[in-house]
Amino acid sequence: MATLQKIRSKGPLLVIVIGLALFAFIAGDAWKIFQPHQKNDVGEVNGESLSAQDYQKLVDEYTEVVKFSSGMTALTDEQTTQIKDEVWRSYVNNKLIETEAKKLGLTVSKAEIQAMIDEGTNPVLQQTPFKNQKTGMFDKDMLKKFLVDYAKMDKAKMPAQYAQYYESMFKFWTFVEKNLAQTRLAEKYQNLVSRSLISNPIEAKAAFEARVNTADFLIAAVPYTSIPDASIKVSDSELKDLYNKKKEQFKQYVESRNIKYIDVQVLPSKTDKSAVEKDVKDNTAKLASVTGSDYTSVIRNSESTVPFADLFYTKAAFPADIASHIDSAAIGQIYGPYYNQADNSYNSFKVLAKESAADSIQFRQIQISAETPEKAKALADSAYNAIKSGSDFAEIAKKYKGNPEAQWITSQAYAGATLDANNVKLFSTLFGLGVNETANIALPQANIILQVLDKKAVKDKYKVAVIKKPVSFSKETYNKIYNDFSQFVAANSTVEKINANAEAKGYKLLERKDLYSAEHVIGGIKGTREAMKWVFAAKAGDVSQMFECGDNDHLLVIALTDIVKEGYRPLELVKDQLKAEIIKDKKAEKIMADIKAKKLQSFAQCQTIPNVVTDSVKHVSFAAPAYVSAVRSSEPVLSAYASIAQLNKLSGPVKGNAAVFVFQPYNKERLKEVYNQKQEEMKVQSTAMRAVSRFVNDLYIKANVKDTRYLFF
Repeated sequence: MATLQKIRSKGPLLVIVIGLALFAFIAGDAWKIFQPHQKNDVGEVNGESLSAQDYQKLVDEYTEVVKFSSGMTALTDEQTTQIKDEVWRSYVNNKLIETEAKKLGLTVSKAEIQAMIDEGTNPVLQQTPFKNQKTGMFDKDMLKKFLVDYAKMDKAKMPAQYAQYYESMFKFWTFVEKNLAQTRLAEKYQNLVSRSLISNPIEAKAAFEARVNTADFLIAAVPYTSIPDASIKVSDSELKDLYNKKKEQFKQYVESRNIKYIDVQVLPSKTDKSAVEKDVKDNTAKLASVTGSDYTSVIRNSESTVPFADLFYTKAAFPADIASHIDSAAIGQIYGPYYNQADNSYNSFKVLAKESAADSIQFRQIQISAETPEKAKALADSAYNAIKSGSDFAEIAKKYKGNPEAQWITSQAYAGATLDANNVKLFSTLFGLGVNETANIALPQANIILQVLDKKAVKDKYKVAVIKKPVSFSKETYNKIYNDFSQFVAANSTVEKINANAEAKGYKLLERKDLYSAEHVIGGIKGTREAMKWVFAAKAGDVSQMFECGDNDHLLVIALTDIVKEGYRPLELVKDQLKAEIIKDKKAEKIMADIKAKKLQSFAQCQTIPNVVTDSVKHVSFAAPAYVSAVRSSEPVLSAYASIAQLNKLSGPVKGNAAVFVFQPYNKERLKEVYNQKQEEMKVQSTAMRAVSRFVNDLYIKANVKDTRYLFF
């Protein structure tokens, strides 16, 4: 138990538990129930399928690791989505490496993992709570003690929160241990590949010379934008020829979809807004008339998004617009109603009290429960009286299997939560105690003995009753928009009709090319999984039914215009890209011909070139592309000439990325670096080793990876 207590008291992963389990949230998607015999694979790697159930287990495992390591009890939808993607990415990469490692006979033994743990320098180990508090480094002895304690743990004799924490810690370590084995295998494979990439003295010397020899240029540039695109003609045969030359660049390894869609967002009407305004005014009048302690019911009945508790909070606990007005409001007086555009809400509030008090409390506690509340009270009274008489708090805490160690808490621990009367009683007592004072609190489930050890961080704190009601659409508004759009969808069941009639009916037709099944949403709209399933099951030319999505505030219809199959992308889909390249090449040819016809002899004569812009670029080397600010472009072609262009002699014209260039070196110098063959070879090899990451991409392509998670998640 000592190991756990040390980690909990000093680590950043502390979860404060006071008496009741005050805040328990469950994150992540509920598991789906599949029909018997239904194929439920979420993907495939090298012919090996991953079932939805097994994938969900991996997601659940990693979710718990993230929550444990971050100290969070709940994750947002975005965080959950990131976890799902990370789990899939890791699964695929590990399978790719495992397959290759098996062919090569690469393995990771238990002895290797133990050696890594004993050494304690692996970055993965540094992310665990098993750290020496003095050095901040991984402590293997701390880990060993925890594992021994866990093996001997009797959950039945431990407080539930401790048993749960131990279990979470063990699952966390199991994940880390598995991760160590996977990363070690990947390192072995990557090291094997990287060892095949070596340098030599000639390559090292060339790389050194390319870096240290620099030149300063005077530059005259004629941008391609000086010639209108419309003046350049491109034939179908030219497009086809270029496509055939670059065909390998257009190879697609995953099927995608091109769609057009209409997204109708349901927004509140003027009538809806007026109704909310009136409702807030009516409830504000009730708030103004409250003189007793019935603020909780008034705020609850107003449907305010800010719950009320009879406690003091710092400004940080309130919404930004409320916090900014608190000090402008008189105690006991109503502020508002007012409209806040930032969150589209009507608001009012009443400051009930203000105090300057410590907001950071160090305390310790004993939780005493028994078969009946009466027995629990008798035991608690006995313990409380013993402490008041001078008995050691820690010893009595151990008697009741409590945690005698001190913990810190601030009002942020309960900010934003809906608290019942027992929670309010608990927190109110805790924050009201003085240093070294003790209280015995009777709650339905148990008695809590609290003792405050220290108080700090004095802040202004407020007790405020807040009415905040967002403006939302009514059922009538939703039904009207739904019915209108439903009629449009029914009357326009083809791509051609949607193209022709959407704008006339006031709907904006949006387009998305290359939508992949690995994506989670369409058009940035939440809750579009069913729409995604439709897209990847439909045929080109199909129009979907109307989908209700978002937070029940979006209506969506989709037209599938193209299915881009795995393989070479059709010419039609890359035509614009090819056309732009041909146009640029033809512009370059024309500009270069015009410049050559002038037979320029000096840089000064470059000023006579039509549409010319001039600039200067310093310290250009072969090793790095030059950036020309006059045309806002990186131009590797100038770097290629840095070492061969003659000093004070006009060179060009040459075709660049954004313009045709004529240039003249006016200064050349050699950086004051001493050649070290060994160091240069290491630099070259290091650069080459970056290519190792591309091996995984090659493995991915060969593994015929299929991702069908969109069907289930």
